Amino acid sequence: MKIIHISDIHLTVPGEEMGGLDPHARFARAIADVTKNHADATRIVITGDLAHWGEVEAYEALKTALAGVSIPVRLMIGNHDDRAHFCKVFDTHPADANGYINYGETVNGTRMLYLDSVGDKTHAGHFCADRRAWLEGELAASQRARLFLHHNPMPVSLPAEDKIALVPEDRAPFKALLKTYLDRIDYIHFGHVHAPIHGQFAGIPFASVPSTGNQSLPDLNETEVLKGAPMDPAYFVLLIDGDDTTIHQIPFAWDGPVMASGTGWDDWAKPGAAAAE
Repeated sequence: MKIIHISDIHLTVPGEEMGGLDPHARFARAIADVTKNHADATRIVITGDLAHWGEVEAYEALKTALAGVSIPVRLMIGNHDDRAHFCKVFDTHPADANGYINYGETVNGTRMLYLDSVGDKTHAGHFCADRRAWLEGELAASQRARLFLHHNPMPVSLPAEDKIALVPEDRAPFKALLKTYLDRIDYIHFGHVHAPIHGQFAGIPFASVPSTGNQSLPDLNETEVLKGAPMDPAYFVLLIDGDDTTIHQIPFAWDGPVMASGTGWDDWAKPGAAAAE
């Protein structure tokens, strides 16, 4: 199974920039690359910060951009999103009984769980008791699951970034819940940090994906300021085969030189060395 993981597209009212970039052009280029090279994907999963300022017009632009995409797309909201505005535009989108954008589906025997980690007027992540109850119900009924959400549910050793991770009062019970169902959770996937970070949380592998816009500059000492730069964007290709997961980072906007070489021993010989022997 092939899953395309995209995050932090930060769409604006069309015509407005975000961080000096046109987020619509960046997102369109990512989707074009996926369509060209990964038309066999099972899902495209976009883990939030769909709109940078949460305007209705930004969600309408997203809806238009996705209208011609043949691969099924799954959406999550992030800290820059407005839940009410999202639901106004995506008015048939699934939600849980409490109105959170939590939902799931079974794909090739795996329960894909899409989580709403958004709080009220805060950039930090939240996953309250009601949301945890929903997740526990899903995990209890699953034999194999994979979690997608916007916020990193664990600290990632970036002090400034960790201030807007899942808040500690929700992080501890969330982690306890994951440990309870450790035997059936294959992976945790998220965005938010605008950088590729890999590790384990509660014994479960995790991976964060870069943004289609600006990227984070990881600073393990800075405590207050989030640092970023217009470095090359990327998305992930998740290749899932039973217990095995392989993740490829795709630098879809690279337009510089590409060097090609064979795989034989002599293909990597020092120039002139073979003739000298």
